[in-house]
Amino acid sequence: MILKRYEVGMFATNCYLLGCPETGEGLVIDPGAEGKMLLREIERLKLNIKYIVNTHGHVDHIGANRAIKEATGAQILLHPDDLELYKNPGFGLGLVLGKQPPPDGRLREGDQIRCGSLNLTVMETPGHTPGGVSLLLGTSVFTGDTLFAGSIGRTDLAGGSFSRLMRSIKERLLTLPPSTRVYPGHGPETTIEAEMGHNPFLRY
Repeated sequence: MILKRYEVGMFATNCYLLGCPETGEGLVIDPGAEGKMLLREIERLKLNIKYIVNTHGHVDHIGANRAIKEATGAQILLHPDDLELYKNPGFGLGLVLGKQPPPDGRLREGDQIRCGSLNLTVMETPGHTPGGVSLLLGTSVFTGDTLFAGSIGRTDLAGGSFSRLMRSIKERLLTLPPSTRVYPGHGPETTIEAEMGHNPFLRY
């Protein structure tokens, strides 16, 4: 499997490029900014991007959607509960983003996203936003802004809910095998075991 992480934009958002080495098919998770750089990397890796997957609709996770879609023809996938946020993604910080192309498909619990030999399963993990999702790929999970190394997603923005976020983490993510690798929307990767043992927000 091809897996590359890039920190993009002023919020240092983690964007992930995933690819199947056998077929060259790939997808992008959360292209928040720096579309030209990401497209150069896509070309360097010789990937045929089929999907742009947004874990949620905040500006720092969708900012390069248009650039990548126009260059590759990839389908944008988003949970429908974040559609209004996607249309107005500045989340109260005074940020302005040009109009984004509408999503081509809606993510729901249990959906499968297939690229060559890769098969990602959608997990609904709301709380940071109403339609936040995580993506399970074998022994790895991409958590967007739900769970970080040593922290959790903020819930003080429009549509956020601390109780929903904690329920998503405890009932969905922490039930994964302890060795599951966590690839978050910001910061370094971690594991479920490490967060259960050391994340101060998860002590109970």
